[in-house]
Amino acid sequence: MRRRSDLLSGLIAAGAGVAAGELLAAAARPGASPVLSVGAAVIDATPTPVKEFAVRTAGTADKPLLLAGIAVLTALLAAALGPAAHRRPLWGVLGFAAFGLAGAAAAVTRPGAGPVDVAPSVLAGAAAAATLTALIALHTGNGSPAGEPRLDTGAGPRAGEHGPATQEPGLATGTGRRGADGAAAPVEPGRRRFLATAAAVSAGAVLAGGGTTLLRRRATTSVDESRAAVRLPAPAEPAPPLPPGTPPDFVTANADFYRVDTALTVPRIDPAEWRLRIHGMVRNPVTLDLGELLRRRTVERFLTLTCVSNEVGGPYTGTARWLGVPLRDLLDEAGVDPGADQLVARGADGMTIGTPTRVVRDGRDAMLAVGMNGEPLPLTHGFPVRMLTPGLYGYAGSCKWITELELTTFAAYDAYWVERGWAAEAPARTASRIDRPAPFTRLESGTGVTISGVAWALHTGIAGVQVQIDDGPWQAATVLPPPSDDTWVQWRLPWTPAPGGHTLRVRATDRTGAVQTDARATPFPSGATGWHTISVTAT
Repeated sequence: MRRRSDLLSGLIAAGAGVAAGELLAAAARPGASPVLSVGAAVIDATPTPVKEFAVRTAGTADKPLLLAGIAVLTALLAAALGPAAHRRPLWGVLGFAAFGLAGAAAAVTRPGAGPVDVAPSVLAGAAAAATLTALIALHTGNGSPAGEPRLDTGAGPRAGEHGPATQEPGLATGTGRRGADGAAAPVEPGRRRFLATAAAVSAGAVLAGGGTTLLRRRATTSVDESRAAVRLPAPAEPAPPLPPGTPPDFVTANADFYRVDTALTVPRIDPAEWRLRIHGMVRNPVTLDLGELLRRRTVERFLTLTCVSNEVGGPYTGTARWLGVPLRDLLDEAGVDPGADQLVARGADGMTIGTPTRVVRDGRDAMLAVGMNGEPLPLTHGFPVRMLTPGLYGYAGSCKWITELELTTFAAYDAYWVERGWAAEAPARTASRIDRPAPFTRLESGTGVTISGVAWALHTGIAGVQVQIDDGPWQAATVLPPPSDDTWVQWRLPWTPAPGGHTLRVRATDRTGAVQTDARATPFPSGATGWHTISVTAT
């Protein structure tokens, strides 16, 4: 019984501490959340192979799984602190103080953090330590008022304290709960106080959690309403119309567009408070608010984005109609120093993205995007403003929730992913994918089907796509015309399968004549390569 009370004390104390800290963060500054700060620190410290495994295995569920893992680990450590505090009360205090300090250290090192960001984690540690101390005192009897019996600790009375060291009938000693007549003995007043206090603290933690949820929901509603109020300007240069016969799925719906980033929660930025600062190696530093940005010349383009974490045949690519302000215009206004070979973008989530300056000024449609498929950017895709650079993987040219652009050099600064071993410059590799039929599909032999998919050689363009069935010759697929070289192409090939198992593979050729390599490479450090290959069966 005592051990269960100790474990319960540790868990309740941890819950009370986390609830108090999260409530303070939600009320004062959500970015200082102890849980999210620790989670972000864990992400930053995670080795690249582990991150790649998480993205490959869990996809967009990697973040909820991380938070669940943190919760489980916290519960295990808290459960261990309960028995430790029973033996040495100071251990419980020091244990939860360490929790609080770890959270404070994580919070204060987040981008844009200030000294006050330690407060939620400090409160969490202090509340947990105080709660554990009080609960342990109650169920050991040290917290009982004068005149109330102490709770037994399982050791029994000692000689000379209440008489001989013998067991009296009807008194609970931790091993028995029945009186002389065999009836259940009443719960001691001290234990009743412990249970009542534990219940009250738990209820308080639940209420605090509800308050935190309410505050976050209110903040979310406020940003959603502000986003809905944003009026996008008509583009000075509208996107060219899609070629006749383009299938509807050429453009990826906003809800279906892939999301890969390190943000545990989506930053919620009030557009009225958003600012963009352009500084560093420039002659004329620039600061813009959203209204000023939207009054500038805007262009609309169909652009395909792809993530460097995309495996061969993977889902992390999509095409949308983007509206934005040409990045080159802004950099020309700032007056870039000729020696600045790197443009570092910083996001509200703390991400840093390094892009070659020459790339964003070479005439391609690099932009600060404000619209996606005819509406303001969704929150998950960078609202209110994100950066896009056609032809580059996202980690090297596509910063979401952007707040800052610094002109610097590759020699002077390593952006987030470069620090972790990824290539400094990251042109997206030529790739192709079979979408239909799906792998392991059972087809009807003798009945015609269409093999189809997408291919891309971003900012270079696709010249042709070929499909190989089993070990037969490569066959040219029909490539549907794209609106530009900055998007994927859709391709198709009719086929009538014979009975049996079949292997299908695809490869693309770009407009320079380079054929997509068949050499298999993992995404790290500069993008996956290889031919997408699937197996199907015809019966």
